[in-house]
Amino acid sequence: FLVAADGLGSIAIDTTQLNMSVTDPTAWATAMNNLGMVPVGLAGQQLVTDSICVPGFDPSLSMMTGITPINPMIPGMGLVPPPPPTDVPVVKEIIHCKSCTLFPPNPNLPPPSTRERPPGCKTVFVGGLPENATEEIIQEVFEQCGDITAIRKSKKNFCHIRFAEEFMVDKAIYLSGYRMRLGSSTDKKDSGRLHVDFAQARDDFYEWECKQRMLAREERHRRKMEEDRLRPPSPPAIMHYSEHEAALLAEKLKDDSKFSEAITVLLTWIERGEVNRRSANQFYSMVQSANSHVRRLMNEKAAHEQEMEQAKESFKNALTGILTQFEQIVAVFNASTRQKAWDHFSKAQRKNIDIWRKHSEELRNAHSEQLMGIRREEEMEMSDDDSGDNPSKKLRVEDSALAAQAYALKEENDSLRWQLDAYRNEVELLKQEKGQLFRTEESLTKDQQLQFLQQTMQGMQQQLLSIQEELNNKKSELEQAKEEQTHTQAMLKVLQEKLKNAKELAEINGHDESQANEINVLTVALVNQDREKNSEKRSPGLKSEKEALLIGIISTFLHVHPFGANIEYLWSYMQQLDSRISANEIEMLLMRLPRMFKQEFTGVGATLEKRWKFCAFEGIKTV
Repeated sequence: FLVAADGLGSIAIDTTQLNMSVTDPTAWATAMNNLGMVPVGLAGQQLVTDSICVPGFDPSLSMMTGITPINPMIPGMGLVPPPPPTDVPVVKEIIHCKSCTLFPPNPNLPPPSTRERPPGCKTVFVGGLPENATEEIIQEVFEQCGDITAIRKSKKNFCHIRFAEEFMVDKAIYLSGYRMRLGSSTDKKDSGRLHVDFAQARDDFYEWECKQRMLAREERHRRKMEEDRLRPPSPPAIMHYSEHEAALLAEKLKDDSKFSEAITVLLTWIERGEVNRRSANQFYSMVQSANSHVRRLMNEKAAHEQEMEQAKESFKNALTGILTQFEQIVAVFNASTRQKAWDHFSKAQRKNIDIWRKHSEELRNAHSEQLMGIRREEEMEMSDDDSGDNPSKKLRVEDSALAAQAYALKEENDSLRWQLDAYRNEVELLKQEKGQLFRTEESLTKDQQLQFLQQTMQGMQQQLLSIQEELNNKKSELEQAKEEQTHTQAMLKVLQEKLKNAKELAEINGHDESQANEINVLTVALVNQDREKNSEKRSPGLKSEKEALLIGIISTFLHVHPFGANIEYLWSYMQQLDSRISANEIEMLLMRLPRMFKQEFTGVGATLEKRWKFCAFEGIKTV
């Protein structure tokens, strides 16, 4: 068999299907070039020149050489040739069928365009069919690409062909661009240019989805099997506590080979809470058996340590022997480099000897350092041992734990002492090197602290001065208020005396009650006028531009509310303009200007409400 690679894989070609002798190189090369295939074994090189290959192929060659015309569409032979070299154009050949002939397109034209391949595509669209083409002719042409499962031919010049496998679609796409002629007729109805393209079919997509789901299931199963394989084995099940099982466990605890399994069961029972008054003695005996293994484990540890010491000693001896041999090799190289022997070597030999000598010296030095390190470690261990006894002899069964703890504490104490000495040296060096820097830093910190204290003192003095000014203002306001109070009290006394005199005159003259009421109204008006005058006297001018702005905004707001507004409504409106203002501040400002704003009470009882009104238009007439 000869293996020829096409676009989808390797397909075997039986040489018995080709009626020619394989031993004839010229005929074989001509046949392979007719197929557009590179002969195997020549790595892309043609066996013959281009003059022998198609398009210069002589049709009469078949009669002279006995080679039958080879149809590249025969079953088992790939329609799609292997990708040719980039500088050689793809040459398609004439395809002969029983009922028709397929003529290739012009090789200089660009390849026919195709749509994007749908997933799992097994169906192709074939357009440009001759009008007289039948379903049998279409099957005859395309069944050479592979097994056809269905052909759906339209009344117009196209059809849909569904193949059994996906790779057969690529063979059918290869025929796109061929001109199809039925028989030897020259009628237009018997010829047409084929256009083969991928078609999107629901059956193909459904089968592709099923295949993908099957692959996904296989992948999940494979991953699960891999996880199960890599998962650590589950621990053996622990049996429940009973007296019989406890007796068996006590025997296992005494056996060294079954101790690890038995101690796990004992730990599980204790954690489950199986210990009670009835079983306490039995559990105590099992715990005591577990404790008896401590001596065995310490003996095993001592034996392993002794083995480790012996291994160290053997390793040190072997390393010493290796180092001795390295010394001898280096001595040989040194002797060779002396002038007595060095002059007899060639230049290349001297170079090699010099390289070998350097390499041997490096290895000798590395082994020497390693051996010295081992000896230093042994010396340190010997210096740590005050008694000088062998560790394996010193480690007894009764004092093993205490000796190990004392050794660890001694090492920790030595390391801490060394660290303390190092820290002391560093501190002394830092003090000597950075003494002046610390002094300057301390002076800087003191200056900064003094500046900070001075700033705080100045701030406190300013606050004290402002508080004193406020206190003086409050005192002056308090004195004015006292004066106003005395003045109002004197006015009230005078008015009361006038009122008494008026009443006496009214009684003498016999006036009625209406006249007395008019007198009372006049007295109240006089009191109000007096209050307004006093308020004008004591009300200072506007303190800032902000108060002027507030008065203007409040006046505008109350002017559009002729029936007045309470202080909460007015404050909510002012909060939208300035969130820092308070209702008390607004009310104090309104009370300071009685000729611009007046206060009225509306409602009775629970519905009593206090409203402010804008009265500047009436107040300007009375000024």
